[in-house]
Amino acid sequence: MKKICLLLIVLFTIFPKSFSQKKNKDLFPDGTLIPDWFHDTTKINPNELGKFYSISDYGAINDSTIVQTAAIQKTIDEAYRNGGGVIVIPKGTFMSGALFFRPNTHLHLSENAVLKGSNTINDYPYLPSRIEGQSIEYFSALINAFGVNGFTITGNGIIDGNGLKYWEAFWQRRKENPQCTNLEVSRPRLVFIWKCDNVPVQDVKLRNSGFWTSHYYQCNNVKILDLRITSPHEPVKAPSTDAIDIDVCTNMLIKGCYMAVNDDAIALKGGKGPWADKNASNGKNENIIIENCDFGFCHGALTAGSEAIHNKNIIVRNCTVNNAVRLLWLKMRPDTPQKYEFITVENITGYAKKYNLGKTMDAIF
Repeated sequence: MKKICLLLIVLFTIFPKSFSQKKNKDLFPDGTLIPDWFHDTTKINPNELGKFYSISDYGAINDSTIVQTAAIQKTIDEAYRNGGGVIVIPKGTFMSGALFFRPNTHLHLSENAVLKGSNTINDYPYLPSRIEGQSIEYFSALINAFGVNGFTITGNGIIDGNGLKYWEAFWQRRKENPQCTNLEVSRPRLVFIWKCDNVPVQDVKLRNSGFWTSHYYQCNNVKILDLRITSPHEPVKAPSTDAIDIDVCTNMLIKGCYMAVNDDAIALKGGKGPWADKNASNGKNENIIIENCDFGFCHGALTAGSEAIHNKNIIVRNCTVNNAVRLLWLKMRPDTPQKYEFITVENITGYAKKYNLGKTMDAIF
């Protein structure tokens, strides 16, 4: 069998704080100008997004024990038929399976509102999707938006994945087979946004996801502002609950967020395998700024990999890290061509167990 030789390239730059602030204040690490778009953190006013459609008006009731997917999806579809609008989760707790947002529809969670995910996997249809660097069929997320440019999530409420049952199933499978992979146990993500441009997500709390918490794939111009994203690492560990997975995206701002999860806080994805760089469904992440964020417990505050082929112009600055295992983790795969270049980390305070610039990745988290 012909041997496959892979070139693993890592170009990593850390600028001292004084140099970077003085020389690169408005520049990406490669010297290109940071667009004004990154400096505008004006919040979206949901009142300007169209008519409000409360799920209570379409049959949903305040009951955390009843799966109400049909009533909530009916609300989304009605707003779409009328030209769009804002789907409102009112005060209370509403359980649902997978929801699919349509063009010109948005999600708003009122104060003290909880959208709670079903812990029955059959409530999440198995559809063409993207997971762990592969374009395959997989379970839908609780919140799904495909090709919905301008899709918006606002409000001070909570999206709760209700993940305990999924976590327990994973750890039971891990006891049976210590080498089991993430995909051997059926688990839904909390938020999956695919091929959507100009997406603001602000203020909401994302917690207790069954699998990855939020996943952005093939998106451009995404602003994630002032989110609180959490999952436990004790007493029951929530496996593979990455806070934010960035997968083949350009222009993303993550600012003012708090992240504490039992895996990587922010993970840069993009594809895996010997020919990953030849596959059109894969690609690079470029122009990503992470600033003024707080990191609690996590495996890596910023992780490049483990399914990534090219990450360019990545900035992490003015952040606080407390109890992270690693500040920056380059997860190298021996089976995938990878190029990490123009990464700047500056003005970080707090505590991490390791800096850890690079390591061959052969463990499963």
